[in-house]
Amino acid sequence: MSTATSPQQAKLRKRSAIKAYIASLSGTSLEYYDFAIYSVASALVFPKIFFPGNDEFVGLLLSFSTFAVGYLARPLGGVIFGRLGDRLGRKHVLVVTLLLIGAATILIGVLPDYNAIGPAAPAILVLLRLAQGIGVGGEWGGAVLLSSEFGDPNKRGFWSSAAQIGPPAGNLMANGVLAILAASLSNDAFLSWGWRVAFLASALLVVFGLVIRLKLEETPVFKALVENNERSEAPLREVFRNEPRALIAAALSRISPDVIYSMFTVYVAVYATKELGMSTGNVLTAILVGSGVQIFIIPTAGALTDRFNRRLLYGIAAAGSAIYIPLFFIMIQDRSVVTLTLGVVGGLIFNGLMYGPQAAFITEQFPARLRYAGSSLAYTLAGVLGGAIAPLIFTGLYAATGTWYLIAVYLAVCAVITIVGVSLGRDPKPEEDLRLIHDVNA
Repeated sequence: MSTATSPQQAKLRKRSAIKAYIASLSGTSLEYYDFAIYSVASALVFPKIFFPGNDEFVGLLLSFSTFAVGYLARPLGGVIFGRLGDRLGRKHVLVVTLLLIGAATILIGVLPDYNAIGPAAPAILVLLRLAQGIGVGGEWGGAVLLSSEFGDPNKRGFWSSAAQIGPPAGNLMANGVLAILAASLSNDAFLSWGWRVAFLASALLVVFGLVIRLKLEETPVFKALVENNERSEAPLREVFRNEPRALIAAALSRISPDVIYSMFTVYVAVYATKELGMSTGNVLTAILVGSGVQIFIIPTAGALTDRFNRRLLYGIAAAGSAIYIPLFFIMIQDRSVVTLTLGVVGGLIFNGLMYGPQAAFITEQFPARLRYAGSSLAYTLAGVLGGAIAPLIFTGLYAATGTWYLIAVYLAVCAVITIVGVSLGRDPKPEEDLRLIHDVNA
């Protein structure tokens, strides 16, 4: 069957792909802004206002536990929205996930602290974090498919990277806002009300994201599935029954980049401030610079794997990250702001080299009719084993030994797991999408 398209069709398709790329990038950036301000607050704010007590270490663990709840809830979001995305379409699901995350974040911003309502405060915080996690669990798969299914299947690494830019872009905005607030307010004012401004600001961002997503059309791939009556009646069941290797490969591929990201955007704030005596502003600035660099690294890495073997480059980046971790801890012992910034930038570059092609690798493990459910499940299940528990493990390993050595070993093990995952995966098969695209344009 010929898959050729007219020049006019190709031009219209490219224009739609650019719009979808922007929508995926902007929407995911806004949602990860919400998620990122919680990540930073869980390390710097919540232990003091929601988990007060005499033992600072216990408060930190409790705060990181609420951070983990967001990851633990992601598989539920993947199950709920993954099925809906393969049955009802990508666009409608993305609007719901945006509203869910935005509403939860705004409510966190107005939540009374422990001194005001006692144990109810951390209990409600956990519930709102749960809602955030469910929303993010359904968001990622749809955002990736939105850009990749409008784009050229032969360049899936680049087009899929739109959603991958969301976390560093959201992190950039979140840390930027928090850094400004921390620099302009006293510590008491920041802990009292300043941190809430960052959460409440997401209301404007959610409105902006909704306007963009409501104007989108459904992807041509999903339209073709509908017209050809190829949608799965039970996508979740089919994924577990027919695609177990794909699910395992996709999930394992995510472990190392997920843990690396937690290391350099969450735990580094604790280590640098408490163990090295550096200021919160120093750490936030380092994360800010690293996130800015990632915005360029991620699409570049995605595009690079369209030209060269995606699995090979992914695996090389995972191995490189394991080697880099000991070097990072050694170099920052001088307590220099410049060294810390360079170290965080280096760590986030390794993360970006894996994170850029990650979306393409995960989605191309599954056929189009199971792509939303399969991708969402792999992404969210891996998050439970990766980012969810990583800050807790980092904190526990350091508390038990008083050194960073076991943290480096833990990250090396995660790198090996990811290398196994990409080895089990399959290479791209763009002809699957090209057939569907031809059918819908015929």
